[in-house]
Amino acid sequence: MTTTPTSVPAATESDAPEEIDLLALENQVCFALVVASRSVLSLYRPVLEPLGLTHPQYLVMLALWSEDGRSVGDLAATLALEPATLSPLLKRLEAAGLVARRRSTTDERVLVIELTTEGRALRAQAESIPQRVAASLGMDPAQLTALRSTLHTVTAAANRP
Repeated sequence: MTTTPTSVPAATESDAPEEIDLLALENQVCFALVVASRSVLSLYRPVLEPLGLTHPQYLVMLALWSEDGRSVGDLAATLALEPATLSPLLKRLEAAGLVARRRSTTDERVLVIELTTEGRALRAQAESIPQRVAASLGMDPAQLTALRSTLHTVTAAANRP
C-alpha cells in the first residue's frame, strides 16, 4: 500500500533538505489568488467611485467600449459570467443612463446592450484607470503583461475539460 506524502523536500541555501507542508495556507495557489484578487480590486474602488461604477460594472463597460451593441449572451461569455448574474448589472447601468437594452431586430429572443451617449462619453474619463492602478501596484508594464499572461494560462488550464 502506498501513502501520499503531505510534504516534499525543498532545497535551501545550505542544501539541507527542508520539508514543505503542502497543506500550509501560505503554500496554496488558491489562497494567493484570492488575496491578490481582493487586494487589486480594492485599488479599483476609489478610482471607479467618481465614475459611479463598481468593478463588475466597469468590466461590462470595458467590453462595450471595445464592441458596442452586444447581446447579453455574448457579454456573459466575454466576461465569464452567467447571464443571470449579468442582468442586474445591466439594469443598474441602464438606470444610471449608461446603457440601453433593446430586442434584436433579427431575433426577438436576443437582448442587445448598447452604450448611450453618456456611456460613450464615460470612456474618456476611464482612460486613466489602467495607469493609475498600475502605478498603485508599483509594477512596470512588462511585469503586468507577464502577470496577465500567466493568469490567462492558469485560467485556460483550470477550464480544460
